[in-house]
Amino acid sequence: MSRLDHLNIRLVVEGPAFSIYMRDDCVAAVSAQGTSQGSTGMMTERGLAYLVWRDGQPYLVAKGGETPATPEQVETIRKFSEDLKNALSNALDTALSQ
Repeated sequence: MSRLDHLNIRLVVEGPAFSIYMRDDCVAAVSAQGTSQGSTGMMTERGLAYLVWRDGQPYLVAKGGETPATPEQVETIRKFSEDLKNALSNALDTALSQ
């Protein structure tokens, strides 16, 4: 079982420039080489929303507006982003060593 599978992270789109990974409601784009991870977002009623900080407060910003992010949402996004970064880093290290 791959590290991504173990972390319940799915590759949902793979393209020439980037790939999109998802776990539950969290989504992230990663460069095709797996070397650069873009912002992590969360699917909401308004569509894909990104976590932004304003005056020290977290918000989920989507097309059409923003809502305050709960501590649970912030933690979910943070954990997904960290897990994906670590899994891709490990995969890249393994590929380079072969």
